[in-house]
Amino acid sequence: MLKVGLIGYGAIGKDVAKYIQEGKAGDVTLEAILVRDKNKHEHLASGFFYEHEDTFFGLGLDIIIEAAGHEAVYAYGKAALSSGSDFIIVSVGALADDSLLHELEAAAKIYNKKLIIPSAAIAGLDRVAASMFNEVDEVRLVTRKPPSAWRGTIAEEQVDLDTLTEPFCIYDGIARESSKLFPESSNVSAALSLAGIGFERTQVQVYVDPDITHNTHHIIVKGYFGEVEVKVQNTPSADNPKSGYIVAMSICKILKSVTSPIVVGV
Repeated sequence: MLKVGLIGYGAIGKDVAKYIQEGKAGDVTLEAILVRDKNKHEHLASGFFYEHEDTFFGLGLDIIIEAAGHEAVYAYGKAALSSGSDFIIVSVGALADDSLLHELEAAAKIYNKKLIIPSAAIAGLDRVAASMFNEVDEVRLVTRKPPSAWRGTIAEEQVDLDTLTEPFCIYDGIARESSKLFPESSNVSAALSLAGIGFERTQVQVYVDPDITHNTHHIIVKGYFGEVEVKVQNTPSADNPKSGYIVAMSICKILKSVTSPIVVGV
């Protein structure tokens, strides 16, 4: 049985912990959760919670999952890999920083561990990655989210979320920039870029859309292999509308695949 550690205990972290503890994530056990203040969770099984990173990374964990934002990738990515753990990144937009990406890639090679990026809020990354074996002409992502998903973001500087009556494009450009501008809402563009033709060539449009209730992502890829279009609609998390329930499910799918004798969809 593989020992799993979790960094962060927000909406995604809570769902991941729940699925693991219900036995739905394969032959794994949740050993520890790294948080800023474990006293906030003392009403739970407090033995799971750690404040001190040295203790957490010294537990001999097989897999560590980041679910705490871009800062956590910077702070703990190398430490996780060097501790002997594979590292699953939720906040993949942090990897738009080439220096960080190269640092973590080098650490993964040195310690013979894997840096794992889940499909999370989108689908079709297996097809996108496979298409890279020959010429690819276009990779494009169109993201639409309802106004509630944009509160507390820079979208509020561009549009009045309370009075908006029609879709409003808040960004039209390349994935590298969108990943930095929308760290909680556009991690999908980073994952798509890493699977495909890179941050500079992946085109991204981002909309605030008052006509929808689900977070939607539309991927278009054209190349030697043909064409593919994938559209997903994710139910926003009640605890964090910027994300969706599918993110935790995607992480647990990875955990289940690691310990399963049959793996589908890689």
